[in-house]
Amino acid sequence: MEKVRILDYPVEKPLTLRERIVDFIKDSVVTGRLKPGERVPEQEIAESFGISRTPIREAFRQLESEGFITVTPRKGAVVSPITDKDVSEFYEIKSLLEGFAAKTACEKLTPKEIKKLESLNSQMEKAAEKEDVKAFFKLDNQFHDTFLKSCGNEKLCILVHHLVQQFERFRITALALPGRMRDSVRQHNEIIEAFKNINTGLVETLVRANAERGRDVLVEELLKEKTKHGAN
Repeated sequence: MEKVRILDYPVEKPLTLRERIVDFIKDSVVTGRLKPGERVPEQEIAESFGISRTPIREAFRQLESEGFITVTPRKGAVVSPITDKDVSEFYEIKSLLEGFAAKTACEKLTPKEIKKLESLNSQMEKAAEKEDVKAFFKLDNQFHDTFLKSCGNEKLCILVHHLVQQFERFRITALALPGRMRDSVRQHNEIIEAFKNINTGLVETLVRANAERGRDVLVEELLKEKTKHGAN
């Protein structure tokens, strides 16, 4: 029987104050409590957390780098708009880069790494059942990181990480849409099977399709919102 080492499993660290504020504002944006163009109430957040404005401004810097807010002098922080053009362009780049990384990693993935993909996707299925977008998003990052690291191209990994961090909001918003998490789990199962069969062409196609599906559901939702507001 294989011995399980405790260090093989990540330990959840308690969130810092900045991380708690970041999570709170992200959640408010994704759930629609804070809408595009709306000012982020810095004073109100400071009072709710019982803190000064310094850690809030630190959180704002991170949120701006991830595309959630725009900070302008004298106006403060405002929720950034999401346009269908921005979403399409982001997912097109993500699709190309991750598809290439998956194809390159296909012949290099070890049985242990494939088991890790299966375990992560199983955990994602449970998170989808609970509709826990935050947990799903973290696991999804680990899933994609597994084959990104295995592709052996360090510069490609850095490029993809920078890109997905900059547009984190798009991915979280897409995952929060009804049925998207379960849909993603199904796509991941197909990707894992293609990795097992060392089918490089199919792996690339499926990983690209996974990104493109994220684009399609989010663009469809944005256009629906645009039509709704145009009709009012």
